Amino acid sequence: MLIGILETGHAPDTLRDAHGTYPEMFEKLLSGRGFEFRTWSVVDMDFPADVHQADGWLITGSRFGAYDDLPFIAPLESFIRDAHAAGIPMVGVCFGHQIIAQAMGGKVEKFGGGWSVGPRRYSIAGRDFMLHAWHQDQVVDPPEGATVIGESDFCRFAAMAYDDWALTVQPHPEYDASFIQGLIRTRGKGVVPDPLLKDAQARLALPTDSQSMAEMIADFFLKPREAAHG
Repeated sequence: MLIGILETGHAPDTLRDAHGTYPEMFEKLLSGRGFEFRTWSVVDMDFPADVHQADGWLITGSRFGAYDDLPFIAPLESFIRDAHAAGIPMVGVCFGHQIIAQAMGGKVEKFGGGWSVGPRRYSIAGRDFMLHAWHQDQVVDPPEGATVIGESDFCRFAAMAYDDWALTVQPHPEYDASFIQGLIRTRGKGVVPDPLLKDAQARLALPTDSQSMAEMIADFFLKPREAAHG
């Protein structure tokens, strides 16, 4: 199964040698499950010719907001709707979670409650997950047709399912503690309040459930589906 990764942002230059690009992080997360991968850097306006160029799509995180007036946002939303019409399965993580919701009629905004950084506990599909967070934006109004399947004490709409077409999650299963530490150093200072950064650093040793989330994502992609209807 070919998974097309839609890269919507770039990892900090100073962290890329040690941790890889965002698509490479997802390839590592989902490795050993029979997938092949190809990346399109949609943030740089490199888009697939059509939704049938991959068997499934994965939208990465980004430092940008889904509501930002940027050239790649509108065509990405159109691509998401086309994938939905064609029944091509899609997964969205963080920004990906948000842009899918927005493309389907939901609302995303900068959350008044501030930032969530570092390992956080989530309830997703009836299971507990400890996963890394790095966001202030949130889905605040899910679109019609989305089922909320995950939440945390900070994020009310932390995971959603769109029938058997899309699975989206706000936290980052592809991030490890050392990458979060790097984000604190390169992107956090002066942006995220210092007390939140210190709290996140104090919790970085907590084990996460990234591999359990990887299994959920893989099972979602691999589940039997009816033939595409688009």
